[in-house]
Amino acid sequence: MAAIVKPFWQYKTLAQMTSEEWDSLCDGCGLCCLQKLEDQDDGSLYYTRIACKLLDLGTARCSDYSNRQNIVPECIALTPDNLAALTWLPKTCAYRLLHEKKPLPAWHHLVCGDVNAVHAAGISQLDNMLSELDVAEEDWEKNLIFRA
Repeated sequence: MAAIVKPFWQYKTLAQMTSEEWDSLCDGCGLCCLQKLEDQDDGSLYYTRIACKLLDLGTARCSDYSNRQNIVPECIALTPDNLAALTWLPKTCAYRLLHEKKPLPAWHHLVCGDVNAVHAAGISQLDNMLSELDVAEEDWEKNLIFRA
């Protein structure tokens, strides 16, 4: 009888994962790469549909992942140590879910095997994003999509 092997994200902590395992957690929604605006009155954070200049609008993936922090210095690299402070991460984000000891959703590609399931489930903003290169910063407020 064959042993049942749990997927790595069910038995490893985020800190125990290899870099390959860590990177595979990203569902490709692109939400973390959208510009966010803070309400100065109450501190609420809002996502816009304005994407980082490196986000490929056709795939919702970074077009230069390995060099992103050199090109966009304010790009935040997710690590096991900084996840608790990144409260703006989407509630659907695998890194956030696992940090909060919650399961991955059924549409996550590691669960269902389909990298496009995130888009089919309506989680990503694929086909609803604009590049920050095409929208003046003073117009970002006109492109709010949801509250963090």
